[in-house]
Amino acid sequence: MAASFRARLARLRVDLTPWRASRDFRILLVSGTVFFLGGMVGYVALPFQLYKLTGSNFAVGAMGLVTIAPLVVFGLYGGALADHVDRRKLLVGTGIAQVLISAALLSNSLLAHPQVWVIYLCGGLNAVAMSLQRPSREALLPRVVGHAQIPAAVALSSLTMQVGQLAGPAVGGVLVGSVGVTWAFAVELTGLVVATLMYLGLGSYKTSEHSTPPSLRAIGGGIVYAFRRKDLLATYVVDMVGMFLAMPIVLFPAFATEILKEPKLLGLLYSAEAIGAMCASLTSGWAKHVHHQGRAVVLATIGWGAAVGLAGLAPNIWVAIACFAVAGGADMVSVLFRSVIWNQTIPDEMRGRLAGIEMLGYSLGPLGGQARSGLVADLTGVRTAIVSGGVMCVAGVIGTAIWLREFWRYDARTDEHAVRERDLRAAS
Repeated sequence: MAASFRARLARLRVDLTPWRASRDFRILLVSGTVFFLGGMVGYVALPFQLYKLTGSNFAVGAMGLVTIAPLVVFGLYGGALADHVDRRKLLVGTGIAQVLISAALLSNSLLAHPQVWVIYLCGGLNAVAMSLQRPSREALLPRVVGHAQIPAAVALSSLTMQVGQLAGPAVGGVLVGSVGVTWAFAVELTGLVVATLMYLGLGSYKTSEHSTPPSLRAIGGGIVYAFRRKDLLATYVVDMVGMFLAMPIVLFPAFATEILKEPKLLGLLYSAEAIGAMCASLTSGWAKHVHHQGRAVVLATIGWGAAVGLAGLAPNIWVAIACFAVAGGADMVSVLFRSVIWNQTIPDEMRGRLAGIEMLGYSLGPLGGQARSGLVADLTGVRTAIVSGGVMCVAGVIGTAIWLREFWRYDARTDEHAVRERDLRAAS
């Protein structure tokens, strides 16, 4: 019995095979950790500096408006570019651009009177660089590990984001509160320099000589491909439904202060989802044994909505924190299996464009969800906004699964796209 119990625990342990097997995966993982950690420190410093200079909450929120257009335009273009050029060169080039942008923010912070327009300009330019870079980084993952190692590689890569989400804001908050934003921008700049230098160590990942140059036609081809494949379409729709209907983060200050009467524990509400997601990643060894990945995405997103809805009914903040941690774990499971479907089934010549489309959903869904929850909270109340969002998320995901039945029936062992990619990888 003891041996059986140990075997079950071993199935849960995060799989380190990609780390041991692939040098380039190790480079991507470590550079991504450094990059994301530094970026999250800057993520705290930039709005803090804006507020200190202007005293306006609208001025801080306007940064989001500045970044929306670059995310849409250059996210799609960056995906098409990633399908045509050497992805390593694109990572290095955009990394250099981000280093220069971060250096400009650092220099501006050293002025006796930092210029607000420089902050907005750098924020917009950074959104352009990030939008051009991310599709290439996402599209490289299935190139640097074996086909069967993709679930483990996705789980390990997700850990880098979770480390950044937990440690980055904490470090950034300490720095801006103790030594000022200049030091925070200096940490961000250092992380970007280190990550970009590490990208230089990657192998060359050129695309096919028959690849399509970036153009509106190429971008349209990626969108058409995504809509024709109902399994891919479902991954985007399920995520958008979950994030748009049940994104409660904007309500956390009012929830902690006015409803739960625990303003000092507000930070734990923000951290709860990341903690739950990290726990899910660290116990993700079981994921490689799951073949009906569409069902896993549907059930996990239903779990996300249900946990958010229950959090809205929580009698105290500790129950709410526990519910949001469960929601974060469920969301991580959904992210894991959506990424596995993308990386195991999308042809290499289309991966950049599909990563660009995914980035739009990942960015715009939460933005719309925060606007929805804020509006509902103003009209009906904070608890109602959170609970109704969770309930509508569950209903919306079930409706999507009924509409796109192919997604529920998806099986990685027999799906024609997964079989084709598996055979191509085996042959190469």
